[in-house]
Amino acid sequence: MTDIHPHATLPRYDKETLLGQQGIVLWFCGLSGSGKSTIASGVERVLHQQGRFTIRLDGDNLRTGLNANLGFSDDDRLENIRRTAELAKILAHNGVIVLCSLITPRGMHRDMARGILEEDLALVYVKASYAACEARDVKGLYAKAAKGEVAHFTGRDSGFEEPQNAELVLDTERMTVEDAVSEVLDFVSGRLASA
Repeated sequence: MTDIHPHATLPRYDKETLLGQQGIVLWFCGLSGSGKSTIASGVERVLHQQGRFTIRLDGDNLRTGLNANLGFSDDDRLENIRRTAELAKILAHNGVIVLCSLITPRGMHRDMARGILEEDLALVYVKASYAACEARDVKGLYAKAAKGEVAHFTGRDSGFEEPQNAELVLDTERMTVEDAVSEVLDFVSGRLASA
């Protein structure tokens, strides 16, 4: 195979015009149990009811398929985020509203995602303390981590750096899921206008 260069495709504008929306990547980051997936699901439901085409890329689901060969070391986390950002970029360039829910614990991870996605990225920090997430423990991971059964657990064995440049911060200790969903929808409403 000698031709390794991408072939011309339909312009992004044509895809966005067909869908009646602009592609964007809403990247929800935060500790496990902070509410990332719950809020992204709520946003997706409302956008679907509005006739918007969305795709959710959830960290847990990606790790059972596309990223099944990755663990939780720093290198594996970086690759997990790189692959997800590259996939999200392809989708956004085709006019899709992409909702990514990944812990994305370090600034370097978020910087890499921003470097790949550029102006398509809107970083949404779903803020909740370790103690609040541990009290929720929706997946039972905090209990396992306390027993030493989960290696590289974010916030305990592996650090989480709070984002300094998030486009939106949702403090789920102080707001309801419904309020968080509304805030995200208000934030992106300008981007969802017909192309």
